[in-house]
Amino acid sequence: MKDIDRKAIQEIGIIGPILMENAGIQITREILTKFPDIQKEKVVIVAGKGNNGGDGFVVARHLFNRGCRPVVLLLAMKKELRGDAALNANIAGNMGIEIREINSVRKWSANKRILTKATLLVDGIFGTGLTKPAKGLFAQAIEDINKSKAFKAAIDIPSGLSADTFEIIGSCVRADLTVTLAAAKIAHVFPPAEDYVGELKISDISIPPSMFAEETLKLEWVEEDMIRPYFECRRNDTHKGTYGHLFVVSGSLGKTGAAVMAGKAALKMGAGLVTVGTPQSCLPIVARSMMELMTEPLPETEEGTLSSQALEKALGLLKGKDALMLGPGISTHESTTDFVITLLPQIKIPVVLDADALNILAVKTDLLKSLSKPVIVTPHPGEFARLVRLSTEEVLAKRLELVPQFASEHGVYVVLKGYRTLIAAPDGRTYINPTGNPGMASAGSGDVLSGMIASMIMQEKNILEAVLAAVYIHGLSGDIGTRRLGEKFLTAGNIITYLPAAMKILSGNS
Repeated sequence: MKDIDRKAIQEIGIIGPILMENAGIQITREILTKFPDIQKEKVVIVAGKGNNGGDGFVVARHLFNRGCRPVVLLLAMKKELRGDAALNANIAGNMGIEIREINSVRKWSANKRILTKATLLVDGIFGTGLTKPAKGLFAQAIEDINKSKAFKAAIDIPSGLSADTFEIIGSCVRADLTVTLAAAKIAHVFPPAEDYVGELKISDISIPPSMFAEETLKLEWVEEDMIRPYFECRRNDTHKGTYGHLFVVSGSLGKTGAAVMAGKAALKMGAGLVTVGTPQSCLPIVARSMMELMTEPLPETEEGTLSSQALEKALGLLKGKDALMLGPGISTHESTTDFVITLLPQIKIPVVLDADALNILAVKTDLLKSLSKPVIVTPHPGEFARLVRLSTEEVLAKRLELVPQFASEHGVYVVLKGYRTLIAAPDGRTYINPTGNPGMASAGSGDVLSGMIASMIMQEKNILEAVLAAVYIHGLSGDIGTRRLGEKFLTAGNIITYLPAAMKILSGNS
């Protein structure tokens, strides 16, 4: 963002004061949405000496023009201000806005009582450039801001957070509203930093959209407009073959539910045909689950898992299929492992690998590089940790680096499931999915997602966008289910139930 700001100023010619003015106007607009009678509010703006503080002075001016009488607590002396921040501080002072200069903890202590009377606090201490914990005066100011009962609005990012990480680096403002400028930052969308952001609003400050289309910017937010075209009405001159025939290899004794949910989800997602291959003793359960599913019995071990002897039949069943989904509920039995390891190199169609298929691959990840492409892997953090031989905690802390790195090294698409599911393409492009909720953290949700992804990659030519669409609508279905049932009562089957409602929303029919 710092580089984009620089280019906007130096290469485009948008001078700094214009960007600061635009930022202040947008922040003021969001504040007025919350406080339409702003003249009745007691407003305190806590400003640092950088551009974040400069934005605060612009906000003070516009609120002042609305009849409000804000007080600015400047955590510096006016003579320390430079550039655009100094310009706007001078304008605010000339307008008669009260500015209190505070450059020590002692002076802060003498002025902080005003926070107890405030109904609105605007945090403009630090911007996105912070990399070290706040100390001294700034740490004390942040602590006292958090003690205040006032509504807290942060400019760009709550002070004390670093925009470059979602980890907490020290004391930080716990905002009720954060108005960020031009684009969201990492700290805004991933916990634990996200927990301090409150409601997030992204404001346009007139930076040209083309500046966000640079190939070097590989981390993006999945927006509804991006995937909406994939849910438009179908053409009249189509048939079931148009939408593909999916082969699902899933299930074992006691794990037939995985096969059922994956198959059902694939059909509900629009697949023309779905055949589930499962151990022969499991077949009656799967076959009774949904009349539209086709089933095939595969040779099994004494424990009711897929046998290595299932290879020949599985290869025969792959003929004429458009995609394969492999893994949910198959176990890591030795014979099953032999089946998977031997089958994978012979697959010539798109494949989605999930659950036990990934656990089997964890001891032979190099096999992924030799597979025919495209390959989509859909691990949860524990499964991904086994793939990269790290702890789950390390994966969660470093996922923004590890996921695209794994995708690039192995030439696969990675869907790291969980809150803010990450989707990475082989070229390093990485997307953050905004839909979904904690109610989806239950058995079978991942099986449903894998079935949906497998269904979509048959129906659409663009693999990445097909995956993004499936992940987005999976979360949206869960969100609808949670609104109607509550988080604790949501099950994986409910995600399938509410899939039609989510599709109607995205198709514009609801």
